[in-house]
Amino acid sequence: MPQLARRLFVLPPELEGAARNWLELGERTPRAARYASSVVLLRDSPTGLETWLGYRPGSSPLGVVAFPGGSLDPSDDDPVGWFGPSPQHWAEQMGTDDVGLARRHVVGAIRELFEETGVLLAGPDASSTVEANSTADWMRAREAVAAQEKSFTEMLSKRGLSVRTDLLKPLVNWLSPDFAHTRFNTRYFAATVPVNQQPTILGSKGVWGRWVTAAEAIALRDTPALGDEIGQGNTVGLTLGQLLVPGSEIMLEKMANANGCIAYLSYKRKAHVYQAKLVDEGGFLMLEVEAARTVAGEPQRER
Repeated sequence: MPQLARRLFVLPPELEGAARNWLELGERTPRAARYASSVVLLRDSPTGLETWLGYRPGSSPLGVVAFPGGSLDPSDDDPVGWFGPSPQHWAEQMGTDDVGLARRHVVGAIRELFEETGVLLAGPDASSTVEANSTADWMRAREAVAAQEKSFTEMLSKRGLSVRTDLLKPLVNWLSPDFAHTRFNTRYFAATVPVNQQPTILGSKGVWGRWVTAAEAIALRDTPALGDEIGQGNTVGLTLGQLLVPGSEIMLEKMANANGCIAYLSYKRKAHVYQAKLVDEGGFLMLEVEAARTVAGEPQRER
């Protein structure tokens, strides 16, 4: 495992109030963290590894701009057809003894990916996946699942589909800072897009989402290029670090330095919980993370 180093990240604007309250009132018991899953979609391109990022309205523990994901749902425990590594295997991979929770994270990851992008890691058998997922019928199914009018597992069952857990790879576990009002304990996974599928934003809730070249995003991290493109009140004029949580920024760095999808997915990762801590650096409130450096000679402070 690469040697961990102290890294500093900018405090996103929407967290400043909570951070100052935490310091002024004195440390107290953090609010309970909800379990969440997120999927990093990957594809190779002539300009390097690309990933799908989307804008998240409101204040999300995943960031204003983030990989597809969200809170786990009670229905993620419902029976579902299952192809691929077992829940027990997933628990081992994720470093937990709670097999039920590991299963919930996997189902939740596949569900959230479907809701937010339409990409469906499921098929009628162990060697095939759904194709042509951009039709109006599939959008209606996404809307119904997102609005909780129909459970994801029910939708799969009616179509004779089972989740393909072999198409997911575990990445990292991030815990929201203690001071945050809304906190997630998020398991990140990676996946490539199945044949003849294409991600699209959700019709009713989607504002912005597209494939982003990781190296380009990192090269422009100190500019407001991405925030200005999204064009929302809480994105215009902001840099990458003000739009993403530290975990997402670090994952983008690793993608920018990976030699394609296979290299990134083959990287050996140990189960480890990462968490940003609030620190005062010369009067500036920042987030401190113990994480591996991914860019040779990079500055210690990320502004």
